[in-house]
Amino acid sequence: MKRSEKAARIGGYLDEVYPALPIPLDHSDPYTLLVAVLLSAQTTDKKVNEVTPGLFAEGPDPQAMADLGAPRILEHIRVLGLAPTKAKNVQWMSEILVERHKGEVPVDMAALEALPGVGHKTASVVMAQAFGVPAFPVDTHIHRLATRWGLTNGKNVKKTEADCKKVFPRDTWIRRHLQIIQFGRDTCPARWHDLAACPICGWAATKKQIETEASRNRRK
Repeated sequence: MKRSEKAARIGGYLDEVYPALPIPLDHSDPYTLLVAVLLSAQTTDKKVNEVTPGLFAEGPDPQAMADLGAPRILEHIRVLGLAPTKAKNVQWMSEILVERHKGEVPVDMAALEALPGVGHKTASVVMAQAFGVPAFPVDTHIHRLATRWGLTNGKNVKKTEADCKKVFPRDTWIRRHLQIIQFGRDTCPARWHDLAACPICGWAATKKQIETEASRNRRK
């Protein structure tokens, strides 16, 4: 089966299971989404959603957040991974938004990627979820599932992103990104997964992949 045909079948199934998915990170505007996505690195969305209400109450916009300062930001996010670095980046990023972008989140990928703590994936999420610009952010779930399903060779996330953009129609990128992540969390974990019984892996994964994973499961 061609990759494009496989992607179409996968997309049809995901649309049935997840016809409408909310953005998992709580936010009220592009700025709070940007901060939330930055904070979510190496941390669960649930944990981020637990700390952002207090943080955003004191720093709802770039100017207010910059005025808080890194030490106060750290008090709010201390339970998150890499908290000290994230606190400094949130303050610095907020200052730059005020000084260079009039306190607004730029609708520009290059400008977003130039902000402290904002990599390509974070910028892609903001472009897609805040501004509706088609993008295909690749996290660990998407990288491993696209590899497992034979949509990419899995060499790196950059290649996975390019391959996913080739096989999924542009107008599906935003929802497909969220759907694949949710499917990975709900149904298709990285370890101890029965690929043969999976509604997608059962036909999308290769026979060798299915047998290899089954062998690992027997040894657990």
